[in-house]
Amino acid sequence: MPERFPADLDIAVLIPCYNEESTIMEVVAGFIAALPGARIYVCDNNSTDRTALRAALAGATVVRESRQGKGHVVRRMFSDIEADIYIMADGDGTYAAEDAPELVLTLLSERADMVVATRRKVTVDAGRAGHAFGNRIFNTLYQRLFGRDFTDIFSGYRAFSRRFAKSFPALSGGFEIETEMSVHAGQLKMPVCEIGVDYGRRPLGSMSKLSTFRDGARILWTFVLLMKETRPFYFFSHVSLTFLGLSLAFMLPVLVDYFRTGLVDRMPTWVLSMALLMISLMILVAGIILDSVARGRAEHKRVQYMTIPALRRSDPGDPIVPGKRVRRDKQDKAVHA
Repeated sequence: MPERFPADLDIAVLIPCYNEESTIMEVVAGFIAALPGARIYVCDNNSTDRTALRAALAGATVVRESRQGKGHVVRRMFSDIEADIYIMADGDGTYAAEDAPELVLTLLSERADMVVATRRKVTVDAGRAGHAFGNRIFNTLYQRLFGRDFTDIFSGYRAFSRRFAKSFPALSGGFEIETEMSVHAGQLKMPVCEIGVDYGRRPLGSMSKLSTFRDGARILWTFVLLMKETRPFYFFSHVSLTFLGLSLAFMLPVLVDYFRTGLVDRMPTWVLSMALLMISLMILVAGIILDSVARGRAEHKRVQYMTIPALRRSDPGDPIVPGKRVRRDKQDKAVHA
């Protein structure tokens, strides 16, 4: 490990992979060179090519996840692998391993729980104009709905503290996992940072697994679900306003006729407008109640997060099961303070 890191700092590099045989050896070799002493894990997600073999030959520990999707891979790796710091990167070679030490140093110096490598050249991702447009739209939408902590919520190059990894529920199954990570950090008010890195192009023979429309729709649906779960009053108040608007649209013509003639000629319309008004009020009350529930859940998650040790020591020879814990002496405590 480089001298600028504590000698006993345990770093795990996590690389989810699906059919990346053309790039995975170079990616693994890059992280071995950039972070000597770090443990490199490649999680093979049902690849049909020689990704797993090439990763093993390059020196990585290969694990497998049968559920298809990046979210399932991240959940498995965060659950099974013990470390002080986790680096997550893609296996397609678009992220430079040379930037990993800066991610680690930023995490340590800023005492952050997550550092996101924002991509400087994401708009030229293999010429995929749809991806670039979607990135702009979703990042803007995220900032309006969840806050301005992040400017690139889809970056797959991140560093995490142990506290983040072990408190993150990882409920998503696909590429929407990065959005869930960002919302999780924002909900618990975790210290986070961003650093700019260059974003490379895929080499010939490497194909993007991201579908502009299918995955875009899933990410949008994830936005909706996360809004409902983390900001229920904001979510349900807008639904309530929608029903209120419909109620007024049906109600006003009936009221105009009533004040002009003294009669209610369109009784079914009036009944419908009253029903919509009642639905609007019930949804608003539900939003108020669920907001209190969500606050309680957030407080409980925060308490659980605070009980997780910031650092640990593990046996490097025990790669996939939780490592052996040992007592730290006073000098070690001073290093990690």
